[in-house]
Amino acid sequence: MFSKDIGVDLGTANVLVHVRGKGIVLNEPSVVAIESQTRRVVAVGEEARRMLGRTPGNIVAIRPLREGVIADFEITEIMLKHFIAKTIGKGLLSQPRVAVCIPAGITSVEQKAVRQATEAAGARHVYLIEEPKAAAIGAGIDITQPSGSMVVDIGGGTTDVAVLSLGDVVTASSIRVAGDKFDEAIIRYIKRNHNLLIGERTAEDIKIRVVSVLRDGRREEIDVRGRDMVTGLPKTVLIKTEEMAVALEESAYAIVAAAKAVLERTSPELAADIFDKGIILTGGGALLNGMDKLLMAELQVPVHIADDPMTCVARGTGAFLENIDKWGRPPVKSQRNRA
Repeated sequence: MFSKDIGVDLGTANVLVHVRGKGIVLNEPSVVAIESQTRRVVAVGEEARRMLGRTPGNIVAIRPLREGVIADFEITEIMLKHFIAKTIGKGLLSQPRVAVCIPAGITSVEQKAVRQATEAAGARHVYLIEEPKAAAIGAGIDITQPSGSMVVDIGGGTTDVAVLSLGDVVTASSIRVAGDKFDEAIIRYIKRNHNLLIGERTAEDIKIRVVSVLRDGRREEIDVRGRDMVTGLPKTVLIKTEEMAVALEESAYAIVAAAKAVLERTSPELAADIFDKGIILTGGGALLNGMDKLLMAELQVPVHIADDPMTCVARGTGAFLENIDKWGRPPVKSQRNRA
């Protein structure tokens, strides 16, 4: 028995770690603060996130993952080492088997980078599992049955859409439109329409408290503080739900288009199963107000938000390792060989 098996949701926005027998033991932002000259690590995770936009000139708070893939290999390795040590300790006896999720559409080179970073962080064996597959398992779907199931996983860097049957992905699509793109759209809209500069943290707060992808989804408003682009001085503006729906329209419909494309490539038999059971929505983007209703209206298919959608992928990677014989070793080996 491998008591140190861990599943890692290596996300663009957050890293979640599931430890066998304990459940999810870590959920921290994918941020590392370093000294710009020496590249000495100052802080990792939540402590580093608090530094975003607030660091002195010699310290830079960076996100080593962008759009679902590794943008800075060295910093990703450091971050993974920190989180693995934080959850299960250090030393040879602590070297775990690790299942790491990857976006459905990444290249073999990008897969290799994820594996190498995880091995360098101290993993004894590394298994790569596609995010929508992990999300489906974590959402409690029995994908081993000869029946079609569809998952739309809206993360921080990517949205992964997949149809699964008999334990594996039948057809899938991964687009680099997700939580980060929503934040960028909010920042652009407020800059263009209110001449106000805001940061990532403020955009995230607006997204949670005010935003709906439906213009009549809800009626909220919030005072937003930032820097006036004309005077350079601090300024406060009132932001309403209706204008945020306009800001996010392009990104929201890109996700709808990706889901439509996957459905169109699905066999009639599996499509019929999906129409009966509905689509499962997972990831942090599942909590975006109106996203489920928008997909339901555009696809004409029932859409269900998974229980605790933000942790589905992490729970799925943990369950994958716990039942590796059930899910089958060949798919895992083929993932490793493709890279």
